[in-house]
Amino acid sequence: MAVAGDGGNSRFDRLMPGPDSRVRSGTDAGIHAVTADRYRRFAAEADGRCRLYVDLAGAVADDDALLAFLAAQPEERRQPNLFLAAVRWVAGVPADGAALRQAVARHGAAIAAVMRARTTQTNEPGRCAVLLPALARLPGPLALLEVGASAGLCLLPDRYGYRYGGTLLAPPTADAPVFDCAANAATPVPAALPQVVWRAGLDLNPLDVGSHDDMAWLETLVWPGQDARAERLRAAIAFARRDPPRVIRGDLLTDLESLAAQAPAEATLVVFHTAVLAYVRDGQARQRFADTVARSRAVWICNEWREVFPGWADSAPPAPHPNSFLLAVDGRPVAWTQPHGQAIDWFG
Repeated sequence: MAVAGDGGNSRFDRLMPGPDSRVRSGTDAGIHAVTADRYRRFAAEADGRCRLYVDLAGAVADDDALLAFLAAQPEERRQPNLFLAAVRWVAGVPADGAALRQAVARHGAAIAAVMRARTTQTNEPGRCAVLLPALARLPGPLALLEVGASAGLCLLPDRYGYRYGGTLLAPPTADAPVFDCAANAATPVPAALPQVVWRAGLDLNPLDVGSHDDMAWLETLVWPGQDARAERLRAAIAFARRDPPRVIRGDLLTDLESLAAQAPAEATLVVFHTAVLAYVRDGQARQRFADTVARSRAVWICNEWREVFPGWADSAPPAPHPNSFLLAVDGRPVAWTQPHGQAIDWFG
């Protein structure tokens, strides 16, 4: 199972069960019903975060023409995030359901082409703020290997700055982005940035920080109205272009070991990922990945939806928010985090 980046916004774009009997039957009505259900769940999740996407997803769920358009796409390409981003890429942000229907009616072929060519590869650099407390506790120097790295913006945690409430951890250079993160009193906010001597990413479809189109696509995946996220992304891209991290094309189940072997032996190797393993819908495949990391000499930092490894979540205190990620180190839960790095609640 290969993984390219992450969707980063919707849990319903990931961990979706295999097609139910309505889809397996091959009937248009069955496919439409499953797709409508998917978009209604997406609308429920977007509520309180993006009013426009609530409205647009609801319009899709109630519109036979839009459902027919989606049914004509491969099942894995019917994701709400991917469809809505493709519409924005081709026709701009639709103001409402009527404008969405009009955009698809006029530009359906172009939208479908984008959906088939692109994937949801959100690369949220603000997540480094919730990874940093775990990274800074490890013996240095560090060698970082990110799975599902997209453009590699999360491979630079030692080059950004961070503000945890009233505590500022200044970046090494004055022009680097500074990310804000609300941290509870138990969070081991580091006093200094870790030393990183090697870094590499693995992705099914790496994105190039030097490519205008690739980076424009990343910004298109940021939901409308989330201006602070878009500004943060642009700042991280501009900074990363000066010394781009290495991201190679590969599959997390077959190529991890060979890439990890390239890390310097004198460094603490860290394999990490965030909002990635949920795309590996087969639980056995996720376990094979976990076993591969366990066989290596790496420290494993996992920041994922609680559904990825539900047994871990069962041993953790209640999550402060229904959309929380669970941060675990070598399989031991240590904190709840917010999906874009906005907050961390440490308990480990």
